[in-house]
Parts: sequence; structure tokens; C-alpha cells
Amino acid sequence: MDFKIEHTWDGSPVKHEPVFVRLNPGDRGVMLKVSAPFFNDPPAPLGEPGKPFNELWDYEVVETFFLNDITEQYLEVELCPHGQHLVLLLSGRRNVWKQELALSFEVSRGETKWEGRAYLPWSYFPPNVTKFNSFAIHGSKDKRSYEALYPVPQHALQPGQKPDFHRLEYFKPFSFNTLLGEDWKQPEASLWPTGTPDV
Repeated sequence: MDFKIEHTWDGSPVKHEPVFVRLNPGDRGVMLKVSAPFFNDPPAPLGEPGKPFNELWDYEVVETFFLNDITEQYLEVELCPHGQHLVLLLSGRRNVWKQELALSFEVSRGETKWEGRAYLPWSYFPPNVTKFNSFAIHGSKDKRSYEALYPVPQHALQPGQKPDFHRLEYFKPFSFNTLLGEDWKQPEASLWPTGTPDV
């Protein structure tokens, strides 16, 4: 499954090569691949490459979200061209209850482009993923750019509205069966309780 991030969060066309996001079947999980322009702006986080880095969204990053829109449980995966990552499990909008999970993540980077490969085990996904979105962020201060696979529709924009990647109502339908076949059933999500977790 291939996706291209061709618009800003509010629906304008991006002015550079789009970010590509690809999902491939993996061994007991999903391989998430990113191919993106490398802006090197802002500078690299101070965290060690290959390790989780809190508040990675303040840097250059590509993010993917996998949502169960009935329970509002979702997985957020953030990948940085400098090798840091951040995995969040959320139950309810912006309600993080697990964070900085381990991730097998490799980056290759040139002067103008970077590619990343992250292995996402099934245990990280909420039960019954139904919707998806992906985002990209780069730039500093007034040149900060927020891009979305599925942007906020023009008719829904409010004056003075700021980018918000947790507008779950604008995520689009998604099924792993498209990737893995009609008979495939999502393995039990061992990290996720069946009820709403206490935070």
C-alpha cells in the first residue's frame, strides 16, 4: 500500500517532491517505509539515533497514525531522518497512555533525500484498525511546514485555525485486508486492554 503526502494540512499543494509512505507485510507485523525530501531543518535532535525521543514532533519528522474510530484508540509512529523515533499509544484524542516504545528503525540519508524503514509489531496496533492518516513536518519558525495525506477539508477550515494532526474525524477508511487478503484477521493486540485504560 502506497501513499503520497501531496498537500499541506489545510489542503494547499506542497511545493516539493511529495513524501512517500509504504506499508508492506512483515513477519508478525508491518514494515513501514518512508521516502522523503531531506530539508535538514530544524537541526537534528540531541537524542541518540535509533532511540526514542520525546517531543520529536518539534523536529523534521514523518508521522503515521492507525486508528480504531469506534474506540478512538490509535497508534502514532514518528520517524526522523536523523534516526530518532517516537511511538505513542493513545486512547481518546491526544490522550497518550504509553510512549517511547522500542522500535526497529533504520535510516539512509543523502544530501537531499532520506529513506526510513520501521518494523511495527502487531502488538502496537489497536484492535480493529479502521482509519489512517500520515503527516510530514519540516522547517523552522515562520517557515514551518505541516503536511497531511488527508488534510482538513476547505469547508471545515476556521479563521486562525492551527495545524492539528489529532483531528481524527478527517482520517480516511483503511483496512489491513487490502494489504493482507480478505481472510486475514488482525492478531490480538496484547498491549491494549479491552476496556479504556486508566491514565
